[in-house]
Amino acid sequence: MGYEEAGRDRPIEPSSGVSAAVLENVFDDPAHGDPGRDRIGVHVGWEFLLLASLVALGWLLWRADPDVLRGAGLHTLLVNAVGLGLLALAAGLSLRTAAPNLAVGPVAVAAALHYAEQGDRGLMASVGSAVVVAALGGLVLALAVVVLQVPGWAASLAGAAGVVVYIERRTAPVLVQGNYEPSRSAVYLFAGFAAVAVLGGVFGAIRSIRKLVGRYRPVADPARRRGALAAVVAAGALVGSTVLAALAGTLLAANNPGPVTPTSGLQWTVLAVGVSLLGGTSAYGRRGGVFGTVLAVSLVTVYLAYAPERHWTVSLWAVGGVAFGIGLVVTRLVETFGRPRPGSVDTPEPVGDGAISTGWAVHQAQPADNWPPTLPTPPAPQPVDPWRDPRWEDGPRRWDTNDR
Repeated sequence: MGYEEAGRDRPIEPSSGVSAAVLENVFDDPAHGDPGRDRIGVHVGWEFLLLASLVALGWLLWRADPDVLRGAGLHTLLVNAVGLGLLALAAGLSLRTAAPNLAVGPVAVAAALHYAEQGDRGLMASVGSAVVVAALGGLVLALAVVVLQVPGWAASLAGAAGVVVYIERRTAPVLVQGNYEPSRSAVYLFAGFAAVAVLGGVFGAIRSIRKLVGRYRPVADPARRRGALAAVVAAGALVGSTVLAALAGTLLAANNPGPVTPTSGLQWTVLAVGVSLLGGTSAYGRRGGVFGTVLAVSLVTVYLAYAPERHWTVSLWAVGGVAFGIGLVVTRLVETFGRPRPGSVDTPEPVGDGAISTGWAVHQAQPADNWPPTLPTPPAPQPVDPWRDPRWEDGPRRWDTNDR
């Protein structure tokens, strides 16, 4: 709250002519990005195109093999979608906080190998231990990112190298020892994934939450620290993404009737990040859609089921690369048409030589000759009758005495 000059020590009240948009942006840190509300029209348009593509590809799959979209085939397809969806959520969560986690693929493969080897101990024992290790690894990764203030992709790539060392200790595919069949609850699993993805998109569209999640996004020098709150948000996203990747690997291993092959898992990272970008999440962080992740995951899953029906050779590297490339184009569209509209927020007048900034608005200083006087002007004196002035009547008048 500012005070005016020239000895006037009363606080200046907010100007009644200032718009609500200006008052709403008064406490915005300009380093957090553009002031104003992000536009979501670009996300609506892109998600409509994803939905149309999904319907068309689903119809082609139905014509090629209807059994894939009904009964046991549909349940298997839904579980595969949930596994890929958890990976996409993991990548998207880290992307939204501008701390991309490139270790999600190797973590998923490591968790799948762990479940394949320890699945006979029970679901809670095998999955629980994998989740705990993933959470601890994500915490170490988060501390390295926020304490050293290094890019998330660089720190997570170093972490991915360590996970690949664990994977390469196995030289042959590992048969799954557990008896968990996720296809029995495929509908509930997919409904849960869709609910989490959509609710996350809805909350992420709220301006305050979107700004909070995107606080780690650099807008000036990327090596500068973004504050304690931004560090906490980024750390939580890195831990959460690592845990989601472990759950995804476990689910994919349990749904696959064949053995788990030890691979680096980086192809899953490319696919997960590509699907997340394809759904409308910006590669720069902060911005993203509502239904885009669910639609992109469903589209890629249906394609992976349709390609073998046409006897096409499917490579996760190729699918992930295509999704990644299209997603980068979508990122440019989102950053161009998703930022606040130019001129949509009233900007205060610039502070010049004759302006006084109060913290609420900019008020023009009044000219000195128009200032109200400090004391009120006394009224004009009334004329005094000299013959009735008390100074002429200090004594008694002689003609009014009894001696007259």
